[in-house]
Amino acid sequence: MLQVTGVSLQYGSKKLFEDVNLKFTKGNCYGIIGANGAGKSTFLKVLSGEIEPQKGFVTLDKNERMSVLQQNQNMYDNETVLRTVMMGYKRLVEVMDEKDALYANPDFSEEDGIKAAELESEFAEMNGYDAEYQAGQLLNALEIGEDLHYTLMSDLDAKQKVRVLLAQALFGDPDVLLLDEPTNNLDIKTVRWLENYLMDFENTIIIVSHNRHFLNKVCTNICDVDFGKINMYVGNYDFWYQTSQLLARQQKEQNKKAEQRAKELQEFIARFAANASKSRQATSRKKELEKLTINDFKPSLRKYPFIDFKFEREIGNDILMVEDLTKEGYFKNVSFTVQHGEKIGIIADKSTTVTMLYDILTGKEQPDAGTVKWGKTVSVSYFPQNNNEYFLECDLNLVEWLSQFSSDHYEEYLRGWLGRMLFSGEEALKKAKVLSGGEKVRCMLAKMMLEGSNFLVFDEPTNHLDLESITALNNGLSHYRGCMLLTSHDQELMNTVANRIIEINEAKTYDRQVTYDEYIDETH
Repeated sequence: MLQVTGVSLQYGSKKLFEDVNLKFTKGNCYGIIGANGAGKSTFLKVLSGEIEPQKGFVTLDKNERMSVLQQNQNMYDNETVLRTVMMGYKRLVEVMDEKDALYANPDFSEEDGIKAAELESEFAEMNGYDAEYQAGQLLNALEIGEDLHYTLMSDLDAKQKVRVLLAQALFGDPDVLLLDEPTNNLDIKTVRWLENYLMDFENTIIIVSHNRHFLNKVCTNICDVDFGKINMYVGNYDFWYQTSQLLARQQKEQNKKAEQRAKELQEFIARFAANASKSRQATSRKKELEKLTINDFKPSLRKYPFIDFKFEREIGNDILMVEDLTKEGYFKNVSFTVQHGEKIGIIADKSTTVTMLYDILTGKEQPDAGTVKWGKTVSVSYFPQNNNEYFLECDLNLVEWLSQFSSDHYEEYLRGWLGRMLFSGEEALKKAKVLSGGEKVRCMLAKMMLEGSNFLVFDEPTNHLDLESITALNNGLSHYRGCMLLTSHDQELMNTVANRIIEINEAKTYDRQVTYDEYIDETH
């Protein structure tokens, strides 16, 4: 068992968390969630011992081993891939190296023989004789083939290194497993393998992830970093989110009722305190007022943008017809027709294939062959994966930037839209060209909402967004009544929004009215 007792940590005046008391027990998977900057990854470093808290301590039961997913991809560049994986079990590698050094000694003594026997016994207890086989099995499952097992880590690309480091963290059945964003750079097949592996894992898992589908699949508990505290809840991410929203509404309603009652009591006291006939009632009201407690409902560190796409013009019968669309090097003879109410998930092996398709559909590029026919009643808004053209050379502030896409140029009106997307006060006067990746995405979403189109096209809209913004976007797209083409690495978004999946690749084309999960089950 891993136990956190009275842990507090702050940097300067910024308090991350205070007096944290938690127990992480065997057989459970804990998802650590919180706003950007709340201290999720820092808390993992406190658990691993990499960071010392100012107060409190972390204890791990004697003889239990902790394993951590390393973030430094170049840390093992001078090691082979297979050895890097086994280095996840530090003591096993130490014993292996020590006994190999003894056997290599030309002056092997009786004392060396006794020591070697002790090491062999310890090595066997750690299942060391199967270590290379188990490491190889993990690598194969993570699509690092046997031809790479004895390659130096320095010769692998970044995506391959991530998989090797994940295998290292999983190696040797650790008692406590700490994973920070383990699904980054993994394809859907590998993510599914990892989900199944962790669901069968019998020890303790603690995870930081922005992947909601992954958290819903593997987590038994959620640890919420907010208000300078870390509170633990039973259930997965969706259960926590629904519960937290319900509790927040209930708390606000209770405060509203208490404030209204306090106002009524104060008015009565003010009117009748000096009235002899009402003095007893006034005194009674004073006592009630003193007992009336209005909870201090703290605003969460989380900020959810308000995302709601609406359109005025209903779409006609003719929406979009694509016939034999071809672009050399991308796709060939692609055909499909969009019907009323369809939100289509577009999938391809290469992201550039989808981007080229969307660019052709929206008129930014021309096909080599084939036709694209939009209905006369259709208005289209496009969210490109690369939005640099909207921001890089732009010297406008955000109010001025958004005004370009609005028929109403009144500043307060535009500030209202920016406020929805978490740009309030002076934030609305920031220069568009200095925005972060997530801020640019929120601006693009504000632009699309203002346009009020009845057909939306999204190319990876969740890139750069935090968990709160992704959740808000998911809700907005789920409620949208128009038609849509959508591509995203966020599996939860694809699964809950898309009602038809089209896969476009040179070797095959898949087109069925299924959810994303159903598509995965059929094709993987």
